[in-house]
Amino acid sequence: MQPVAILLLLLYLAPTKPRLDLMPARECPPPPHSICLSAQPSTWLCPSIGPSLAGFAQACAAPPTMGLPPHCLCALLLLLCPAGAPFRICAFNLQRFAGPKAAKVAVMDTLVKIISRCDIAVLQEVMDAQEQAVPALITALHRSAGPDSYTALSSPLLGAGHYQERYVFVYRSGRTQLLDSYMYLDENPARPDAFVREPFVGRFSLPSKALPTLVLVPQHTVPKKAETEIDALYDVFLDVQARWGTEDVMFLGDFNADCGYVAKKRWGQIRLRREPSFHWLIGDAADTTVRNSTHCAYDRIVVHGERCLGLVVPGSAQPFDFPSTFGLTETKALEVSDHYPVEVQLELNAASRGCWPAGPALLPLAMLLAGLEGWV
Repeated sequence: MQPVAILLLLLYLAPTKPRLDLMPARECPPPPHSICLSAQPSTWLCPSIGPSLAGFAQACAAPPTMGLPPHCLCALLLLLCPAGAPFRICAFNLQRFAGPKAAKVAVMDTLVKIISRCDIAVLQEVMDAQEQAVPALITALHRSAGPDSYTALSSPLLGAGHYQERYVFVYRSGRTQLLDSYMYLDENPARPDAFVREPFVGRFSLPSKALPTLVLVPQHTVPKKAETEIDALYDVFLDVQARWGTEDVMFLGDFNADCGYVAKKRWGQIRLRREPSFHWLIGDAADTTVRNSTHCAYDRIVVHGERCLGLVVPGSAQPFDFPSTFGLTETKALEVSDHYPVEVQLELNAASRGCWPAGPALLPLAMLLAGLEGWV
Protein backbone atom coordinates (compact mmCIF):
# COMPACT_ATOMS: atom_id res chain seq x y z
CA MET A 1 0.00 0.00 0.00
CA GLN A 2 2.93 2.38 0.37
CA PRO A 3 3.19 3.22 -3.38
CA VAL A 4 -0.58 3.83 -3.41
CA ALA A 5 -0.37 6.26 -0.51
CA ILE A 6 2.51 8.13 -2.13
CA LEU A 7 0.65 8.46 -5.43
CA LEU A 8 -2.51 9.70 -3.74
CA LEU A 9 -0.52 12.25 -1.72
CA LEU A 10 1.17 13.54 -4.89
CA LEU A 11 -2.20 13.87 -6.59
CA TYR A 12 -3.66 15.71 -3.62
CA LEU A 13 -0.76 18.16 -3.45
CA ALA A 14 -0.58 18.77 -7.19
CA PRO A 15 -1.38 22.42 -8.07
CA THR A 16 -3.33 21.37 -11.16
CA LYS A 17 -6.02 18.72 -10.98
CA PRO A 18 -6.35 17.22 -14.47
CA ARG A 19 -9.22 14.88 -15.18
CA LEU A 20 -9.88 11.65 -16.99
CA ASP A 21 -12.65 10.92 -19.46
CA LEU A 22 -15.89 9.41 -18.26
CA MET A 23 -17.77 7.54 -20.97
CA PRO A 24 -19.98 4.51 -21.56
CA ALA A 25 -18.19 1.18 -21.62
CA ARG A 26 -19.16 0.50 -25.22
CA GLU A 27 -17.20 3.59 -26.32
CA CYS A 28 -14.00 2.69 -24.54
CA PRO A 29 -11.02 1.94 -26.78
CA PRO A 30 -9.35 -1.35 -25.91
CA PRO A 31 -6.63 -1.36 -23.23
CA PRO A 32 -3.83 -0.49 -22.84
CA HIS A 33 -4.47 2.63 -24.93
CA SER A 34 -7.00 4.29 -22.63
CA ILE A 35 -8.45 4.55 -19.18
CA CYS A 36 -12.24 4.61 -19.29
CA LEU A 37 -14.90 4.24 -16.65
CA SER A 38 -18.47 3.32 -17.37
CA ALA A 39 -21.04 6.05 -16.87
CA GLN A 40 -23.09 3.58 -14.81
CA PRO A 41 -21.72 3.35 -11.24
CA SER A 42 -22.72 -0.30 -10.99
CA THR A 43 -20.50 -1.26 -13.93
CA TRP A 44 -17.25 0.63 -13.42
CA LEU A 45 -14.62 -0.75 -15.77
CA CYS A 46 -10.91 -0.91 -15.09
CA PRO A 47 -8.90 -1.87 -18.21
CA SER A 48 -5.27 -2.79 -17.79
CA ILE A 49 -3.09 0.22 -18.59
CA GLY A 50 0.41 -0.95 -17.86
CA PRO A 51 2.65 -3.09 -15.71
CA SER A 52 3.25 -0.59 -12.92
CA LEU A 53 2.13 2.57 -11.16
CA ALA A 54 3.87 4.50 -13.92
CA GLY A 55 0.88 3.71 -16.12
CA PHE A 56 -1.49 5.31 -13.63
CA ALA A 57 0.70 8.38 -13.27
CA GLN A 58 0.86 8.81 -17.03
CA ALA A 59 -2.89 8.49 -17.30
CA CYS A 60 -3.45 11.09 -14.58
CA ALA A 61 -1.34 13.57 -16.52
CA ALA A 62 -3.89 13.65 -19.33
CA PRO A 63 -5.29 17.07 -20.39
CA PRO A 64 -8.36 18.19 -18.41
CA THR A 65 -11.70 16.96 -19.79
CA MET A 66 -15.12 16.25 -18.37
CA GLY A 67 -15.22 13.72 -15.57
CA LEU A 68 -14.30 13.13 -11.95
CA PRO A 69 -11.22 14.67 -10.33
CA PRO A 70 -8.16 12.53 -11.00
CA HIS A 71 -7.31 11.89 -7.37
CA CYS A 72 -10.73 10.24 -7.08
CA LEU A 73 -10.42 8.26 -10.30
CA CYS A 74 -6.88 7.16 -9.63
CA ALA A 75 -7.86 5.99 -6.18
CA LEU A 76 -10.58 3.88 -7.75
CA LEU A 77 -8.17 2.58 -10.35
CA LEU A 78 -5.64 1.61 -7.73
CA LEU A 79 -8.29 -0.10 -5.64
CA LEU A 80 -9.74 -1.99 -8.57
CA CYS A 81 -6.60 -2.70 -10.62
CA PRO A 82 -3.64 -4.51 -9.11
CA ALA A 83 -0.47 -3.01 -10.50
CA GLY A 84 1.53 -6.21 -10.97
CA ALA A 85 3.21 -6.86 -14.30
CA PRO A 86 1.79 -9.57 -16.56
CA PHE A 87 3.38 -12.98 -16.22
CA ARG A 88 5.45 -13.81 -19.33
CA ILE A 89 6.06 -17.40 -20.46
CA CYS A 90 8.55 -18.04 -23.27
CA ALA A 91 9.81 -20.98 -25.31
CA PHE A 92 13.14 -20.80 -27.11
CA ASN A 93 15.06 -23.25 -29.28
CA LEU A 94 18.66 -22.33 -28.47
CA GLN A 95 20.09 -24.26 -31.43
CA ARG A 96 22.79 -26.59 -30.10
CA PHE A 97 23.38 -24.75 -26.87
CA ALA A 98 26.44 -26.22 -25.15
CA GLY A 99 29.82 -25.18 -23.77
CA PRO A 100 31.24 -23.60 -26.96
CA LYS A 101 28.21 -21.31 -27.40
CA ALA A 102 28.13 -20.48 -23.69
CA ALA A 103 31.77 -19.34 -23.95
CA LYS A 104 30.85 -16.56 -26.41
CA VAL A 105 30.38 -13.39 -24.40
CA ALA A 106 28.21 -11.59 -26.96
CA VAL A 107 25.94 -14.61 -27.36
CA MET A 108 25.48 -14.98 -23.62
CA ASP A 109 24.76 -11.26 -23.25
CA THR A 110 21.97 -11.58 -25.80
CA LEU A 111 20.58 -14.73 -24.18
CA VAL A 112 20.48 -12.97 -20.82
CA LYS A 113 18.56 -10.05 -22.35
CA ILE A 114 16.07 -12.45 -23.93
CA ILE A 115 15.53 -14.79 -20.99
CA SER A 116 15.40 -12.03 -18.37
CA ARG A 117 12.23 -10.77 -20.09
CA CYS A 118 10.53 -14.03 -19.08
CA ASP A 119 9.15 -15.30 -15.80
CA ILE A 120 9.41 -18.85 -17.14
CA ALA A 121 11.54 -19.75 -20.16
CA VAL A 122 11.31 -23.24 -21.66
CA LEU A 123 14.58 -23.93 -23.47
CA GLN A 124 15.06 -26.61 -26.10
CA GLU A 125 17.97 -28.04 -28.01
CA VAL A 126 20.21 -27.73 -24.98
CA MET A 127 23.00 -30.16 -25.86
CA ASP A 128 24.83 -29.70 -22.60
CA ALA A 129 26.25 -33.18 -22.02
CA GLN A 130 28.89 -31.85 -19.61
CA GLU A 131 26.27 -29.84 -17.68
CA GLN A 132 28.30 -26.65 -17.87
CA ALA A 133 26.36 -24.40 -20.25
CA VAL A 134 23.15 -24.13 -18.21
CA PRO A 135 24.99 -23.26 -14.94
CA ALA A 136 26.94 -20.63 -16.90
CA LEU A 137 23.66 -19.18 -18.18
CA ILE A 138 22.15 -19.04 -14.68
CA THR A 139 25.30 -17.37 -13.36
CA ALA A 140 25.04 -14.74 -16.11
CA LEU A 141 21.35 -14.18 -15.27
CA HIS A 142 22.24 -13.70 -11.60
CA ARG A 143 24.87 -11.11 -12.53
CA SER A 144 22.25 -9.23 -14.50
CA ALA A 145 19.08 -9.67 -12.44
CA GLY A 146 20.47 -10.26 -8.96
CA PRO A 147 21.58 -13.25 -6.87
CA ASP A 148 19.17 -16.20 -6.83
CA SER A 149 16.84 -14.40 -9.24
CA TYR A 150 16.51 -17.44 -11.51
CA THR A 151 16.46 -21.19 -11.02
CA ALA A 152 16.86 -23.92 -13.64
CA LEU A 153 15.70 -27.51 -13.89
CA SER A 154 17.01 -29.71 -16.71
CA SER A 155 15.64 -32.95 -18.06
CA PRO A 156 17.93 -35.90 -18.71
CA LEU A 157 19.54 -36.07 -22.14
CA LEU A 158 16.86 -37.21 -24.58
CA GLY A 159 17.01 -38.60 -28.10
CA ALA A 160 18.32 -41.45 -30.14
CA GLY A 161 21.96 -42.13 -30.95
CA HIS A 162 24.57 -39.43 -30.56
CA TYR A 163 22.14 -36.51 -31.09
CA GLN A 164 20.68 -35.85 -27.67
CA GLU A 165 19.36 -32.72 -26.00
CA ARG A 166 17.68 -31.51 -22.85
CA TYR A 167 14.58 -29.53 -22.03
CA VAL A 168 15.34 -26.83 -19.46
CA PHE A 169 12.95 -24.77 -17.36
CA VAL A 170 14.46 -21.43 -16.31
CA TYR A 171 12.16 -19.55 -13.97
CA ARG A 172 12.14 -16.38 -11.90
CA SER A 173 12.23 -17.62 -8.32
CA GLY A 174 10.50 -14.59 -6.86
CA ARG A 175 7.36 -15.05 -8.96
CA THR A 176 6.95 -18.79 -9.39
CA GLN A 177 8.06 -22.12 -8.03
CA LEU A 178 8.27 -25.54 -9.61
CA LEU A 179 5.84 -27.73 -7.68
CA ASP A 180 6.39 -31.01 -9.47
CA SER A 181 7.80 -32.50 -12.67
CA TYR A 182 8.04 -35.81 -14.47
CA MET A 183 9.16 -37.44 -17.68
CA TYR A 184 6.26 -38.63 -19.77
CA LEU A 185 6.37 -42.40 -20.21
CA ASP A 186 6.06 -42.98 -23.94
CA GLU A 187 4.22 -46.28 -23.58
CA ASN A 188 0.75 -45.66 -25.02
CA PRO A 189 -0.27 -49.07 -26.45
CA ALA A 190 -2.10 -47.42 -29.37
CA ARG A 191 0.92 -45.26 -30.27
CA PRO A 192 4.04 -46.86 -28.79
CA ASP A 193 7.27 -44.88 -28.88
CA ALA A 194 5.61 -41.83 -30.40
CA PHE A 195 8.30 -39.40 -29.26
CA VAL A 196 12.02 -39.29 -29.95
CA ARG A 197 12.37 -36.73 -27.13
CA GLU A 198 9.62 -37.35 -24.58
CA PRO A 199 8.07 -34.27 -22.97
CA PHE A 200 9.47 -33.18 -19.61
CA VAL A 201 6.35 -31.93 -17.81
CA GLY A 202 6.45 -29.21 -15.13
CA ARG A 203 3.75 -27.91 -12.79
CA PHE A 204 4.33 -24.35 -11.58
CA SER A 205 2.79 -22.15 -8.93
CA LEU A 206 1.55 -18.78 -10.11
CA PRO A 207 0.94 -15.62 -8.05
CA SER A 208 -2.78 -15.67 -8.83
CA LYS A 209 -5.98 -16.71 -7.12
CA ALA A 210 -7.62 -17.08 -10.51
CA LEU A 211 -4.93 -19.49 -11.74
CA PRO A 212 -2.82 -20.78 -8.84
CA THR A 213 -1.04 -23.47 -10.89
CA LEU A 214 -0.21 -24.11 -14.52
CA VAL A 215 1.27 -27.16 -16.22
CA LEU A 216 3.86 -26.62 -18.98
CA VAL A 217 4.60 -29.31 -21.56
CA PRO A 218 7.69 -28.58 -23.71
CA GLN A 219 8.14 -30.34 -27.01
CA HIS A 220 10.82 -30.20 -29.69
CA THR A 221 9.64 -32.54 -32.41
CA VAL A 222 11.80 -34.42 -34.85
CA PRO A 223 10.96 -32.84 -38.23
CA LYS A 224 10.17 -36.09 -40.03
CA LYS A 225 7.90 -37.14 -37.13
CA ALA A 226 6.30 -33.74 -36.49
CA GLU A 227 2.76 -34.82 -37.33
CA THR A 228 2.94 -37.94 -35.15
CA GLU A 229 4.53 -36.16 -32.19
CA ILE A 230 2.18 -33.16 -32.24
CA ASP A 231 -0.78 -35.56 -32.32
CA ALA A 232 0.69 -37.58 -29.43
CA LEU A 233 0.75 -34.47 -27.25
CA TYR A 234 -2.97 -35.14 -26.81
CA ASP A 235 -2.03 -38.37 -25.00
CA VAL A 236 0.33 -36.33 -22.82
CA PHE A 237 -2.60 -34.05 -21.94
CA LEU A 238 -4.71 -37.04 -20.87
CA ASP A 239 -1.80 -38.29 -18.76
CA VAL A 240 -1.43 -34.88 -17.06
CA GLN A 241 -5.17 -34.83 -16.37
CA ALA A 242 -5.04 -38.28 -14.79
CA ARG A 243 -1.98 -37.43 -12.70
CA TRP A 244 -2.84 -33.93 -11.42
CA GLY A 245 -6.53 -33.46 -12.22
CA THR A 246 -5.99 -30.13 -13.99
CA GLU A 247 -7.43 -28.56 -17.12
CA ASP A 248 -4.92 -25.72 -17.37
CA VAL A 249 -2.07 -26.95 -19.56
CA MET A 250 0.23 -25.08 -21.93
CA PHE A 251 2.14 -26.86 -24.71
CA LEU A 252 5.05 -24.91 -26.14
CA GLY A 253 8.22 -25.30 -28.13
CA ASP A 254 9.62 -25.98 -31.57
CA PHE A 255 6.91 -28.20 -33.04
CA ASN A 256 8.37 -27.97 -36.59
CA ALA A 257 4.74 -27.23 -37.39
CA ASP A 258 5.15 -25.67 -40.83
CA CYS A 259 7.05 -25.53 -44.14
CA GLY A 260 6.50 -29.10 -45.30
CA TYR A 261 6.89 -30.93 -42.00
CA VAL A 262 3.12 -30.87 -41.39
CA ALA A 263 0.94 -31.19 -44.49
CA LYS A 264 -2.03 -28.82 -44.48
CA LYS A 265 -4.38 -31.68 -45.29
CA ARG A 266 -3.19 -33.50 -42.17
CA TRP A 267 -4.05 -30.81 -39.62
CA GLY A 268 -7.62 -32.11 -39.32
CA GLN A 269 -6.29 -35.49 -38.18
CA ILE A 270 -4.05 -34.08 -35.44
CA ARG A 271 -6.01 -34.22 -32.18
CA LEU A 272 -4.20 -31.31 -30.56
CA ARG A 273 -5.35 -29.16 -33.48
CA ARG A 274 -8.71 -30.78 -34.16
CA GLU A 275 -10.18 -30.66 -30.66
CA PRO A 276 -11.75 -27.21 -30.04
CA SER A 277 -10.65 -27.09 -26.40
CA PHE A 278 -7.03 -26.54 -27.50
CA HIS A 279 -6.26 -22.96 -28.50
CA TRP A 280 -3.28 -22.29 -30.78
CA LEU A 281 -2.00 -18.88 -29.74
CA ILE A 282 0.80 -18.71 -32.34
CA GLY A 283 -0.94 -18.97 -35.70
CA ASP A 284 0.07 -20.52 -39.02
CA ALA A 285 0.96 -17.13 -40.51
CA ALA A 286 3.64 -16.37 -37.91
CA ASP A 287 7.35 -16.43 -38.73
CA THR A 288 9.46 -17.88 -35.92
CA THR A 289 12.71 -18.09 -37.89
CA VAL A 290 15.65 -15.68 -37.87
CA ARG A 291 16.76 -16.09 -41.48
CA ASN A 292 15.31 -13.57 -43.90
CA SER A 293 15.09 -16.31 -46.51
CA THR A 294 12.59 -18.38 -44.49
CA HIS A 295 9.07 -17.74 -43.22
CA CYS A 296 7.91 -20.68 -41.11
CA ALA A 297 5.70 -21.03 -38.04
CA TYR A 298 7.78 -23.78 -36.47
CA ASP A 299 7.43 -22.69 -32.84
CA ARG A 300 4.02 -22.69 -31.21
CA ILE A 301 2.14 -22.13 -27.96
CA VAL A 302 -1.07 -24.08 -27.39
CA VAL A 303 -3.33 -23.58 -24.35
CA HIS A 304 -5.99 -25.79 -22.82
CA GLY A 305 -8.24 -24.57 -20.02
CA GLU A 306 -10.69 -21.70 -20.00
CA ARG A 307 -9.20 -20.18 -16.86
CA CYS A 308 -5.79 -19.93 -18.47
CA LEU A 309 -7.16 -18.77 -21.81
CA GLY A 310 -9.19 -16.07 -20.07
CA LEU A 311 -6.03 -14.56 -18.58
CA VAL A 312 -4.08 -14.32 -21.84
CA VAL A 313 -3.27 -10.69 -22.60
CA PRO A 314 -4.75 -10.05 -26.07
CA GLY A 315 -2.07 -9.78 -28.73
CA SER A 316 0.74 -10.88 -26.41
CA ALA A 317 1.27 -14.33 -27.97
CA GLN A 318 3.88 -13.76 -30.66
CA PRO A 319 7.46 -14.40 -31.74
CA PHE A 320 10.02 -12.07 -30.19
CA ASP A 321 12.16 -10.53 -32.94
CA PHE A 322 15.33 -10.20 -30.88
CA PRO A 323 17.61 -9.18 -33.79
CA SER A 324 15.53 -6.07 -34.47
CA THR A 325 15.05 -5.32 -30.77
CA PHE A 326 18.75 -5.55 -29.97
CA GLY A 327 20.10 -4.21 -33.27
CA LEU A 328 21.76 -7.43 -34.44
CA THR A 329 22.62 -8.31 -38.02
CA GLU A 330 21.32 -11.62 -39.28
CA THR A 331 24.81 -13.07 -39.03
CA LYS A 332 25.19 -12.04 -35.38
CA ALA A 333 21.66 -13.19 -34.55
CA LEU A 334 22.33 -16.63 -36.03
CA GLU A 335 25.19 -17.04 -33.57
CA VAL A 336 22.48 -16.99 -30.89
CA SER A 337 19.85 -19.13 -32.65
CA ASP A 338 18.08 -19.62 -35.93
CA HIS A 339 14.73 -19.39 -34.11
CA TYR A 340 12.88 -16.52 -32.49
CA PRO A 341 11.57 -17.17 -29.00
CA VAL A 342 7.79 -17.36 -28.79
CA GLU A 343 6.02 -15.90 -25.78
CA VAL A 344 2.67 -15.15 -24.17
CA GLN A 345 1.65 -12.95 -21.25
CA LEU A 346 -0.93 -13.79 -18.60
CA GLU A 347 -2.71 -11.04 -16.66
CA LEU A 348 -2.76 -13.03 -13.42
CA ASN A 349 -4.48 -10.35 -11.33
CA ALA A 350 -7.36 -9.99 -13.77
CA ALA A 351 -10.75 -11.47 -13.01
CA SER A 352 -11.56 -11.43 -16.72
CA ARG A 353 -9.09 -10.01 -19.25
CA GLY A 354 -8.00 -7.20 -16.91
CA CYS A 355 -11.43 -5.86 -15.88
CA TRP A 356 -13.35 -6.07 -12.62
CA PRO A 357 -16.97 -5.11 -11.96
CA ALA A 358 -17.23 -2.87 -8.91
CA GLY A 359 -20.50 -2.02 -7.24
CA PRO A 360 -21.60 1.30 -5.81
CA ALA A 361 -20.05 0.40 -2.45
CA LEU A 362 -16.78 2.09 -3.44
CA LEU A 363 -18.44 5.34 -4.47
CA PRO A 364 -18.56 6.81 -0.93
CA LEU A 365 -14.78 6.36 -0.72
CA ALA A 366 -14.40 8.15 -4.05
CA MET A 367 -16.63 10.99 -2.86
CA LEU A 368 -14.67 11.23 0.39
CA LEU A 369 -11.41 11.55 -1.52
CA ALA A 370 -12.96 14.08 -3.85
CA GLY A 371 -14.18 16.10 -0.87
CA LEU A 372 -10.61 16.84 0.13
CA GLU A 373 -10.48 19.40 -2.65
CA GLY A 374 -14.11 19.69 -3.62
CA TRP A 375 -15.57 19.08 -7.05
CA VAL A 376 -14.25 21.34 -9.79
